[in-house]
Order: sequence, then structure tokens, then C-alpha cells
Amino acid sequence: MSSYPKASTAVQQALDACTSDPKKGVSGLVFASINKKGEIIQTNASGKRGVNTNKAMDVDTIFCIFSCTKLLTTIVCLQLVEQGKLSLDDHKSLYKLCPELEKVQVLQDDLTLRPKQHDITLRMLLTHTAGFGYEFFNEKLRDYARPAGYDVFHGDAWEILQMPLVNEPGTKWEYGINIDWAGLAAERAGGKKLNELMQDGICKPLGLTNTTMFPSTEMKAQLAAMHQKYPDGKLVERDHLLRRSLFSTTPEEQDRIFNSGGAGCFSKPTEYIPALLNDGTSPSTGYPILSSKTVDEMFKNQIPQFPNFGHDGLPGAKPDMTNPIPDMYPQDGNPPQGWGLSFFMTIEPGVTGRGRNTGWWAGISNLFYWVDREKGVAGMIASQIMPFGDMSVLGTWFGCEKAIYDNI
Repeated sequence: MSSYPKASTAVQQALDACTSDPKKGVSGLVFASINKKGEIIQTNASGKRGVNTNKAMDVDTIFCIFSCTKLLTTIVCLQLVEQGKLSLDDHKSLYKLCPELEKVQVLQDDLTLRPKQHDITLRMLLTHTAGFGYEFFNEKLRDYARPAGYDVFHGDAWEILQMPLVNEPGTKWEYGINIDWAGLAAERAGGKKLNELMQDGICKPLGLTNTTMFPSTEMKAQLAAMHQKYPDGKLVERDHLLRRSLFSTTPEEQDRIFNSGGAGCFSKPTEYIPALLNDGTSPSTGYPILSSKTVDEMFKNQIPQFPNFGHDGLPGAKPDMTNPIPDMYPQDGNPPQGWGLSFFMTIEPGVTGRGRNTGWWAGISNLFYWVDREKGVAGMIASQIMPFGDMSVLGTWFGCEKAIYDNI
């Protein structure tokens, strides 16, 4: 039973209003929120796991969390920084681990390449200022790769290694494959595949048994279906973007798949991000996954020189993958925006009730999380719908988040 019955009712009403309206084109949603003590404030599910099943969506449903993986990869990288195996700002040590980064070139508007003029650091990779992009958000990168095209979800490191920069390092914020590169650096510094580093450094110490790049048979039985929404609102089931990860069951098969630090994990909302609210220490197990000093650095605005980066939005270079996003987080008065180590930061309080310097980010199938250290609240809404930027899910997320702050 919820300790906050008014919050439970308000959240459930918001979810049901979305999943029960065929015009909104959302088959099912899960929402979960936690407090600083690691206690679940609220967890709710609504609808079905897919348009072609009668299985109800429930709080044990497994989702591919896509770019929400970036937070986990960043924690692994920062653990290695604390161990002295990685450096945030020494480009030479990064180049020793990833010599490919020293040679990567910049893609120009005429689709020719030129040598980069500035060096790349791990901090740049974690703040999306290293110069890399995504083919579904950057028309120039999309066009450069055709007629074959790039597909970062293919499960092959070759795609990542081949993609050029789209900006000169350090000159612009642009969302892209930066944290996939950070994951490669972590693998080479840590001597293990990224998924193993996540299991050893995060999941096992925190008791997270349903967070991995290679779901177990039990997890697959709880998996939500992947969907495509057409412009007319019609929702259909589609092939999974990470099907190679789902089909691979043996260690030999899994060893051949790129452990994508940018988008490779499966999880469920109730397992996500409790430790960051408590300064890096698990409130349930007492295990420190990071020092409080490191967590403070994560929530420090790393890009004050780009205070309006989110207002520039994200273009929909591949309409089947993403809608155009004119403003990533609109706020009255357009206050300065920030980026921490792996996530967007709303520096000023939000209309939902969130406090200052709240970290948040998303996954391409319309998952959204937030971590509010000031008020000790975090949460996630999860769906499996393409393209990204679905207004029905976004609106429901805001409604659920507000319901939490209004009723706790």
C-alpha cells in the first residue's frame, strides 16, 4: 500500500488517462519514484505490455532503457577515475586507451573531413562537448553515411569507431555517441566488458538483479514490446532495436556484441538510480558506489559557456527514430540551462515542483528520469514507443512528477 494515497491516485489517473485514450497511441506505461532513503514513494502501471498482447503492464515489466544507460556508464567511468585508472581531463591518457580518438576527423558541411584542432578528454565525452553526434539527430552525419547509413543500435563497435566528429571538440554541446566512447575507455582501463563493470561496480553492490545488457530468460518473459507510432497516431508493434542483445544467450555470442555505454541496458524503473540521492551511498545496502565529492561533481554544471544549449532543440533527422524537439526543457523566463556528468540539469526550480539543479535525461523509446537531490526525490516513467519526443508520454511524465511533489 502506498504511504501517499493522494499521490497514488493522482499518478494512476494520469497514467490511465494516457493509456486508455486511443488517440494518444500509448499501450502501456510504468512510473516509479523513490526518496533519499531508497524507499519507493510510488509505483504505478497502466495499460498493456504491447498492442498485440493481453498481458497487463505491471511494475515488474522490463524495458530497454536506451540512453538512460549513459548514467550507469558514467558512474563506471567515475569509479575508474576514483581508482586512478581514468582521468577526466588528461587527453594523453585517454589517447593511450583509445588511440582512435587522436586520429578522428571533423565532418564539415560539404561532407568532407578535416583534422581536428583540439584534443578530446573524458570530461568532454561525458558532457557531449567532444564533437560527436547521432545520425538520427544530425542531418550532416546521416547524409555522410548514406547510401549504407549508420545504425548505432546494430550491436557492432565498428559503427562507433567509424563515425567522425560533427563539431570541433570543445566548441559546442551536441548529443551523440560520446558516452559510447567513454564506455570503450572504461573497458580498456578496467580490463572487462562494460556490462561486467556495471554488474561488479553498481548492480551487485546495490542488489539490482534486473539491470543488464543481456536479459535473462526470466527478464525476457517480462519484456515490454517495442512500438512504432505513425504520424496519424496509429501504434503498431515493431522489431526491437537491440534484438542482437536479446537473441544472444551464450557467453560466446554475447562477447561479440558491442556493450553500448550510450544505449545498451535493460532494466525496470524501480531499480533505477536510488544511490545518487544519497550522495553516492546505497541507502539499502550501505555500499558507496561513488564518493560524495564525485557525486557533487556530477551535479555541477559542466558547460556554463553554453547556457542556452537546450533551447536550440534537436532536429528529427530520421523521422522514424525521433520527432524534432524545438526546446528540450522549456521554462518560463528561459533561465540558464546546464549539463552535469551525463545528464541535463534544470538549474532553476521546475513547474512540477522539482528543486534546483535537478538532473534528468531520457531514452529514445520515450523513457524519462529525474534526480532531485535538493528535495530528495527521483523517478522514472517508462514506455517503449518510437519515435522519441512523444508528446503524450511527455505530458504524462510531467503530470506524474507534479502529482508526487503535490502530495508528499
